[in-house]
Amino acid sequence: MVTGVRIALDVGSVRIGVAKCDPEGLIATPLVTVAAGAGAVAEIVGLIAEHNAICIYIGKPTNLAGKDTASTLSALELARDLALQIGELSVSIRLIDERLSTVSAQRGLHEVGRNTKQSRDAIDQAAAVVILEHALASERHAGNLVGEVVI
Repeated sequence: MVTGVRIALDVGSVRIGVAKCDPEGLIATPLVTVAAGAGAVAEIVGLIAEHNAICIYIGKPTNLAGKDTASTLSALELARDLALQIGELSVSIRLIDERLSTVSAQRGLHEVGRNTKQSRDAIDQAAAVVILEHALASERHAGNLVGEVVI
């Protein structure tokens, strides 16, 4: 498996949850929640540089039938904007299936006594952790980075 920090993004219309893993790809942890919109790409590029990330996994939301949605287009737009902004940074940007990551994150937080209204930022970060854990498990199986490469 490739070594290096990976960052995962759970893209929403209001917030973007961010998670990262250790260089060995063993543990995914919540990092921060970024406000979507103007300035989000610059803030994420700063996180990429700060953590010396080698790969950015962006959750690609599709419906349960595997079809694209309006949320899919938002994730694709962010992926393209990041690809244009990372410049000289040697970072791979990849889309990865994220069906039900937010549902899974909400369920996990509910089980520890936190409700959705009080935990929006935490849910977004937890959803990014779920996306990253899925990517890391897939990497272990494949032996390399996974997902759909963004050009």
